[in-house]
Amino acid sequence: YGSRCRFCRRSPCGKDDKMKLGIAMKPAMWSDQHLKLARQLGCESVVAWVPFDEGDGIWHEEQFRALAVQAEKYGLKLEAIENFHPAHWDHIVLDEPGKEEQIKNICETIRNAGRAGIRFFGYNFSACGVQGYYTDYTNGNQDGRGLAATKSFDESKIPLEPQKNPAFWFNTEIARRGNSGVQPPCGEDEFWHRLCWFLERALPVAEAAGVKLCAHPDDPPVPYLRGIYRPLHSPDGLRKLLNLFPSPSNCLEFCQGTVSTMRGVDIYREIEEFAATGRIGYVHFRNTGGTLPRYSEVFIDEGYVNMPRALGLYRKYGYSGIFIPDHTPQVAAAMPWETGMAYALGYIRGLLQSQEGIN
Repeated sequence: YGSRCRFCRRSPCGKDDKMKLGIAMKPAMWSDQHLKLARQLGCESVVAWVPFDEGDGIWHEEQFRALAVQAEKYGLKLEAIENFHPAHWDHIVLDEPGKEEQIKNICETIRNAGRAGIRFFGYNFSACGVQGYYTDYTNGNQDGRGLAATKSFDESKIPLEPQKNPAFWFNTEIARRGNSGVQPPCGEDEFWHRLCWFLERALPVAEAAGVKLCAHPDDPPVPYLRGIYRPLHSPDGLRKLLNLFPSPSNCLEFCQGTVSTMRGVDIYREIEEFAATGRIGYVHFRNTGGTLPRYSEVFIDEGYVNMPRALGLYRKYGYSGIFIPDHTPQVAAAMPWETGMAYALGYIRGLLQSQEGIN
C-alpha cells in the first residue's frame, strides 16, 4: 500500500511520524506511580487492558476521558483500549440470544472511545481466550535465562473437555450464565460466520468514530480449543480477516510473540507482509523460544527471533506506530513486573534509537 492507506488516503493504521515506545497495563497495574514510571522509562503511549468493570454493558466517554487525562498528566497518550469486557459480548461470540442488544452496546462503546480520542481498540474474538500455559515456579523453567519463571506452552497439555458454560474467555466466569452446562463445539465455517456478523456491524461504526478495531491472533495459535474453532491461529487466518473487510478500521493487533509461535511460520516474512498492508494498529513486541507444539515466552533478547532485524523490517515495510513489550518473564527482584518491564522497555528503546536516531 506504500506510504498511504489506499482506503482512506491517510497514513496507514499504525503510521505516525515515528515509531513509538508504549506499555500496556491491566487494571491492577494502572496507577499514577506506574504511569510516571512508564514515562521515565521512555514510553510515549499507553494501552489500557480491560480497564473497567462490566457496569451497565457500555463503557462511557467520561470513563475513557478520565483514563486519558490521568495518562496525559505524566506525558503519555492513551492510544488504545485492549479487549472488551467479556460480559459485554459473550452472546455475540457464542451466537446466543441477546447478541443484538450486545452489539448495540458494543457499538456505543466504540463511539465513546472515538469521542475520547482513542485511536485503537484491540479485541480477541475467542470463546476460550488464552489457555494451556503453565509456569513452574518451584523448579524454575529450563527455557528461560537464569531460571526465570516463564510462561510455557505444550500442546499435549491442552485441556480437551468442553468449556464450562460460565467460563467465557480468559479465566473469566460470568455469573448470569449459570453454573451448569458447557459451551457447544463450533466448526470453522460457523465461527467465521460469527466473526463476520460482528465486524459487519461494528466496522462502519468504528470508521465513523475514527477508531481502528485491531484483532489479536489466537493465543495459543491452535486451530481448535475445547472443541471451538480459532479463526486467527495462522497467517492465513489473518490474511483472510483483512481480505474479507477492506475497511481502514479493520486492522491487526499484531502480536509478534503469538505469530512467532505459529506452526511452520517464517516470522520475518510475516512481518514484511503485514507491515506492508498498512493495517497494523499496534505491535506486541516480544520474543519466544520455539514454535508449536512447545514453546516458552522468554526474555526479549534470548528467543529465536532476531529482534533488531524484526524491528528493522517493520520500519522498512512502512509501519511507524506503537511497540509494547506485552509481558515479560518473572525476574528475581523486589518488584518483578516493574523490573521486567524496565528491562524490556530499555531494550526496545535502544533498538528504536539505533534505527531512527531518537534522542
